[in-house]
Amino acid sequence: MLLDYNSLLLAVGLSAVGLCMTFFAAWLSSRAERFMLTWSLGLLLVVGNILAFSSYNQVYNPFVGALAFALLVFGLAVIFGAAREFRLRRPRGQMILSIGIPGAVFVALPFALGLDGLGVIIGNLLAALLLGATAIEYWAGRKEAPLPIFAVVLLYAVCALSFLPCAALVILAGNLSIGAAPSNWAEDLNLTICIITLTGIGALSLSLNQSRLTQRHRHEAETDVLTGLLNRRAMFDRYGSSMLPANVAMILFDLDDFKSINDRFGHAVGDAVLRKFTAALRSAAGPDDLAVRMGGEEFALLVLEASTEGALKSAEAVRLAFEAEAMLTDAGLLQTTVSAGLCFSDAPIALEESLRRADSALYRAKRDGRNRVVACNLRLVA
Repeated sequence: MLLDYNSLLLAVGLSAVGLCMTFFAAWLSSRAERFMLTWSLGLLLVVGNILAFSSYNQVYNPFVGALAFALLVFGLAVIFGAAREFRLRRPRGQMILSIGIPGAVFVALPFALGLDGLGVIIGNLLAALLLGATAIEYWAGRKEAPLPIFAVVLLYAVCALSFLPCAALVILAGNLSIGAAPSNWAEDLNLTICIITLTGIGALSLSLNQSRLTQRHRHEAETDVLTGLLNRRAMFDRYGSSMLPANVAMILFDLDDFKSINDRFGHAVGDAVLRKFTAALRSAAGPDDLAVRMGGEEFALLVLEASTEGALKSAEAVRLAFEAEAMLTDAGLLQTTVSAGLCFSDAPIALEESLRRADSALYRAKRDGRNRVVACNLRLVA
């Protein structure tokens, strides 16, 4: 080998320290993706493993060996937990502890009993198992970013396999008490592969984190905070530069007397009214339809693959659902209604034109007494 064992250990340690600091800084800058923090904590434990193993390699001490392998197993359990957090997008602290603590005890116990060879075997096999499980965890979430995640899976799998020869050589030697830190070609190969894979996994993980942040920022820019619906900007980003397809219906809704509701009952009740209408709108929207808060008390429902009759039924369903149940407030019962204007087109149409025609129909619904749906020259009277 071009580098001796201690030099390889140092290289792995420096790589782990650099990545640990980078991941922690990446998490600290936004505090959005928790898996980055968990990953950095796992790397910190791996750094502790490298320091302990370096000491164990220089001066044999079974308790230091036990500490080194316990830190390795616990650190890899934390990294496995980070992979689970990446996929499920929620903390997995309890799961990490349930794997890490028993694993650390299991690998340390043989060292305490004078069976350091057995401890080395168990430590390497557990490392391979945890890294393999991490690869499987990322593979389960590959739909998010197929190519980068495939590369991450491959690197974790290669790293996992590199621990197996380390265990195999001790098994083949047939000595469960070796009285020294293992030093052979498998250990050198393992460290070399760890350096390569650690760097690659770190770069790809940072890329995945950045992709997540970009998606999050885009989602926040396109989503109305109060209702969770898409906003006007999102609608124009999707359809503003191209024609809407044929057989599409644009329905504009405007909550009746909303300003007076805010004035009489307060803005908290006004917000509750907006959320109530959002629920009615979501219940009537199909899986391919686009529900949007245009601003203030105005909403839109873009119905794809529609017919005039189907769009009218959807609009009426929203109107009736919103009107059906009065809201109980501190100032008494509040009856809510909504007016709607509908534009259906059986030919491709520009978004602006579709909105203009729907807005014209909405104006007539307001003018004719509110709490009704008007579709171009067709009107359904409440």
